Amino acid sequence: MSRISLSVLDLIPRMGDASFEEALGQAVNLAVYAEKWGYARYWAAEHHDMDNLSCASPEVLLSHIGARTDTIRLGSGAVLLPHYSPLKVAENFRMLAALYPGRIDLGVGRAPGGSAHTSMALSGNFLANVADMPDRVQALKALLNDSYTYEEVPVTAKPVPRIPPELWMLGTNVKSAAMAAEFGTGYVFGQFMSDTNGADVLSAYRDAFQPSDVLANPKMMVAVGVICAATHEEAQRLLLSAELPGPPQERGESTPSASEEPTRMICGTPEQVSERLLRMAEQYECEAFLIFTPPVGSYEERLNSYRLLAEAVAQM
Repeated sequence: MSRISLSVLDLIPRMGDASFEEALGQAVNLAVYAEKWGYARYWAAEHHDMDNLSCASPEVLLSHIGARTDTIRLGSGAVLLPHYSPLKVAENFRMLAALYPGRIDLGVGRAPGGSAHTSMALSGNFLANVADMPDRVQALKALLNDSYTYEEVPVTAKPVPRIPPELWMLGTNVKSAAMAAEFGTGYVFGQFMSDTNGADVLSAYRDAFQPSDVLANPKMMVAVGVICAATHEEAQRLLLSAELPGPPQERGESTPSASEEPTRMICGTPEQVSERLLRMAEQYECEAFLIFTPPVGSYEERLNSYRLLAEAVAQM
């Protein structure tokens, strides 16, 4: 592979003394610049009652960002489907697809997105809702292709856009890949949240994929953590200051010069990081990467990491 595709995964962090309003403004700023720098997608994550994460409603934020951008695809990474009615989710994202034709992705996941008490306050018995996940995905698919019925009566998620949203499932293991393959949806493997070998997970998805009304052939992305700076030393400094998902003892282990084993965070110069992503693309047989850059130093330094990576990839 001679080229890789970059997209943005934004958890919308509230960094330092920033207010929630400032954090959301920075999310818009990142999306606007990501479009300018050639990123294919901007995806917003969903979390609830988290002190330093600012987005409980990706669809609302994406609607605002859509009005500030022109071409970049906009999506959720992910809507936490166990909490919601599939009909309401389909309505929200069909509305976005009607407002921004050909630009909307609907990524769904099954994580709680908050504490146990927050999850219960949001949707009741979360474990029971997770057990219903296959039925909810099936219902969502049916709503997106206008084949859904309730008590044998047709129900349509309106508005009905000319170009439907793309349906993706996100996960961190073979089980989530198997579900995406069974339902014939796109699949995003969250390498930045997993120690599992992504090559094995994506291979399982490809092998088991069943064509559907949503998608004829397997479609994949890898969500990978990246910290990029002008020098390796500066990148390491940012890594030490970063708020990383996962255990603290993993901090500092994930550098581009390390082994080719799965890593949660790739840290280095633009050349080091882009070369590492190219090797991953060959290993994983997947050229599309969803880039998660954690809170590092300042918003400016986080934005600069995305810029440096985009420039390096454009020169490959």
